[in-house]
Amino acid sequence: MTARGEAPAGVVQTYRGPVAPADLGWTLTHEHLFVRSPELDRDYPHPEWDADAAVETAVAGLEELYGLGVRTVVDLTVPGLGRDTGLAARVAARTRVHLVASTGWYADEVLPPYFRTHGPGRLVGGPDPLVEMFTRDVVAGIGDSGVRAGMLKVVTDVPGMTDDITRVMAAAATVHAATGVPITTHSNPHLRNGLDQARFLLGRGVAADHLVIGHSGDSEDLDYLLTLLDLGVTLGMDRFGMAHTGDDEKRTATVLALLERGHAGQLVLSHDAAYFSRVTPPAWRRAHTPHWTHDHLSRRVVPQLLERGARQEDLDTMMIHNAQRLLTPVVDPT
Repeated sequence: MTARGEAPAGVVQTYRGPVAPADLGWTLTHEHLFVRSPELDRDYPHPEWDADAAVETAVAGLEELYGLGVRTVVDLTVPGLGRDTGLAARVAARTRVHLVASTGWYADEVLPPYFRTHGPGRLVGGPDPLVEMFTRDVVAGIGDSGVRAGMLKVVTDVPGMTDDITRVMAAAATVHAATGVPITTHSNPHLRNGLDQARFLLGRGVAADHLVIGHSGDSEDLDYLLTLLDLGVTLGMDRFGMAHTGDDEKRTATVLALLERGHAGQLVLSHDAAYFSRVTPPAWRRAHTPHWTHDHLSRRVVPQLLERGARQEDLDTMMIHNAQRLLTPVVDPT
């Protein structure tokens, strides 16, 4: 047990159990396997969804990534996006890539009605179920799967820091403090709301070097990005290939500009891609975002970065060493 009394020190939890940080290797820190909607899926199944076929696609894709040098993928599919650990475990059992599960809640304005009546000072009362759920996912495992979450995820977008979203973020900060598990965010950089996220979470004791402000790569506003970096957080440059939210040429130029300023130690690169998403289904992706795939960095972006002046040690820092630091739970020395 660690001094925090919860998460074991020095290991990263994956679908197949704990992994030493040194064994994580080249890591994609913001990805998805399957993004679904349980109520819709049950009563109005998507015509492109087939569970067995989806598992085969994901296994083949991850094995292809392994051949390209990728060793770890963080699956940020949390409740609100149709997390299914049983389905993901079928994939994890058949691939050499380490898969990291996540907890948190994907909502950008309001939570489901259950949370309005449960918690301190609410109609039914009791402890905050968000804290209980997130803690159980990290310490004991998600549901009865035995799979322990290695990342916490929170969201703010256009609605901003609503009461419900503030509650989710506060719960994540509480669980981070108890377990040392890192936090990553979905932000809207065009609204510069990563600053709101960072200041809120840092103000509640979250370790800056275990906090990723996600989707920062959608911004070309260097003043904004440098202000975030000055807070000590890591920037998720994590939507390469996502053409409808930004241009890869601009994303690449921004990464290079930050590398030139010496910030390799605070950047992680990824795609936010999925092997199936009900939100943007496979046929739509093939037509509109053909490079929004988990291999895009390896095949196209990394070679371009190297050709344009990035050093191999910069790539190793962003893709290997930063992930090791982020994913290893904080250990309280007291």
